[in-house]
Amino acid sequence: MSNIPEKMQAVLLTGHGGYEKLEFRNDVAVPTPAADEVLIRVGGAGINNTDINTRTAWYSKSVTSGTNRGGSEGFDDAEDDDGSWSGTDLGFPRIQGADCCGIIVAVGDDINEERIGERVLVRTMMAEGDPTEFISICTGSERDGGFAQYMTTRSHHALSINSNWSDVELASIPCAYSTAEGLLHRSNVGGETVLVTGASGGVGSAAIQLAKRRGAKVIALASLSKKDDVLAAGADVVLDRDASLVAELGADSVDVVIDLVAGPNWSQLLDVLRRGGRYATSGAIAGPIVDLDVRTLYLKDLSFFGCTYQDDVVFENLVKYIEENEIKPLVAKTYPLKDIVAAQKDFLEKKFTGKLVLIP
Repeated sequence: MSNIPEKMQAVLLTGHGGYEKLEFRNDVAVPTPAADEVLIRVGGAGINNTDINTRTAWYSKSVTSGTNRGGSEGFDDAEDDDGSWSGTDLGFPRIQGADCCGIIVAVGDDINEERIGERVLVRTMMAEGDPTEFISICTGSERDGGFAQYMTTRSHHALSINSNWSDVELASIPCAYSTAEGLLHRSNVGGETVLVTGASGGVGSAAIQLAKRRGAKVIALASLSKKDDVLAAGADVVLDRDASLVAELGADSVDVVIDLVAGPNWSQLLDVLRRGGRYATSGAIAGPIVDLDVRTLYLKDLSFFGCTYQDDVVFENLVKYIEENEIKPLVAKTYPLKDIVAAQKDFLEKKFTGKLVLIP
């Protein structure tokens, strides 16, 4: 590690709350990889809902509103001891950043030194232990992530990638695209009609591309101000996010719903699902509490999938899709790491399509 500095720039999350909990520092110790780990020089790190939700403690069961309401100041009603996505207490300070693209610059004692110099993507959701137990670690939550010049991860979770994409473009992929691919993988999407909510966001725009890759017809819900961008991402039809879906599409007209929004309009998603249809979710940006008529669930023989845990094949598939240029990055804007607050403010305003990326 002779060419690696002792100190680095990083953003420390010092507790749950508002932007004041994000502390940019240039004197943070560069981590040393454990025996089974690699040290990565970070080339880019995307901004994601999960980073903001963790900062604000939105994952706490005591919070019942949408994610944006507390995005600036946090949530006064949040309980700190269940404020992380895993429902457990989070250790501070923490370096967040669920996305990372970079270069391996050092390895632990048990890792072949030939890995040094590899360009890698780091898994966001890291499956650990018995896969039947659905145990995961999230980059930037249970362990330090990409909002720094250097980060470590277990060698198994740093996947080598051979692509002509830039670091910024690759850094837009891990969290959003693995979440989207996980949703499609769990709900077994094929050449069907798929409805995607929150379609202009990082996960939503990724889900459009990945569903189209599987041969699906994609109906996207988004603000109509972003209609052209969503169509350019591959959607076949774009409807206003507040549209009456039965009036626009008809009842029982959709095979699969990929939902990232939930909130007050949630029940109509089930109305447009066909009998035997599937509903998959990994987000609730409009609010986590919904009105479910259980009769709709059982009388229509619907299947529900909550999607957080990811089989290894999900991220492995993403690397293959990139290397074979079957998908494309959608980067709206980049920021230096020190401007993380400006980046998160822009993220919460939702005036862009795709991803915002920090450059350490």
